[in-house]
Formats: sequence, C-alpha cells, structure tokens
Amino acid sequence: MNQRRVIIALAGLSLLGTNPLWAADKVELTTRVSGVVESVLVKPGQRVKKGAVLLRLDKTILQAQLEEATADHARAQADEADAKRDQMRAQELYDRTVSSTSELEAAELRYTRAQAMLSAAQARRVIAQKNLADAELKAPFDGVVSAIPGGAGTVVVADCQPKPLIVFSR
Repeated sequence: MNQRRVIIALAGLSLLGTNPLWAADKVELTTRVSGVVESVLVKPGQRVKKGAVLLRLDKTILQAQLEEATADHARAQADEADAKRDQMRAQELYDRTVSSTSELEAAELRYTRAQAMLSAAQARRVIAQKNLADAELKAPFDGVVSAIPGGAGTVVVADCQPKPLIVFSR
C-alpha cells in the first residue's frame, strides 16, 4: 500500500482529495532581458491574475535598440529595392545582348546579398521588439506575490543565472 501512495504522489494527486500537488509551490521570476528595475507594481501578499504586470525595467536602451533596428531595416529595404532595379536593368541589357554574362551575374549576386541583409535586419528588428516587450515582468499564472527580492534600482543581468526579482506562488 505504501508503494501505491508514492506512485499516486509522484503522479501529482493527493490521497485526501483531488487537489494536485505542485512540484514547485513557489516560482522565482526574473526578466528575459538585462536592465535596471524601474518600478515594482506589486507588494508581498498581493493576489494577482495571470498576465498582470509585476515590474518594469527601464526601457531607454531597449527602445533605442528597437529604433536602431528599425532604421537598419528601412536601409536594408531601400538597398534591396535598389539592387532589384539594378538586377532587372542588367537582365534587360543582357537580353538585348548589350551587356555580358558577368555583369548580369554581378547584379544578381548584389540582389541576393541585399535580400539576405533585409532578412537579417528584419530578424534584428523582431528581436529588439521582443526584448522591449520583455522589459515587463508579467505573472505566469494566477497567484500571490510571496516576496520581492529585487526592488527599484536592482540591476538585472539576464545572461547567466539572473537574480530572482519576484517570488510567486499559487
């Protein structure tokens, strides 16, 4: 009978009812991006709903990175359009036997490179948008704020085992 209780407990069921046993009653939360905590919007003991904003990082650098990525994307779009026009002109001249194969191939190569640069710029812009959105730490589920080890002014380094900013429980 003891073996059965262990198996049931490992399956996440309570012998006394239907309430599940959670592997982690408390979850330590931190942001996915580095920065400085600008504001904490909750207090210990406060109940919050899933998706509620718990704290915000200073967004100045992340916003600047997004603006830079957006400008790079615009430049890459212009370069790609220019390379496409050159490639079409080179194809037209080649078809009329006015230009050589090497000139056409050079224009096609420039266009292919411009397309690749545009794709890379788009990816950098998406990453910058995601990083900016991740500057807000949101509740992953309905629960209670257990503790706030990281207050305003706390520096967060997201690269290696970041410091927990909020301890959250169900």
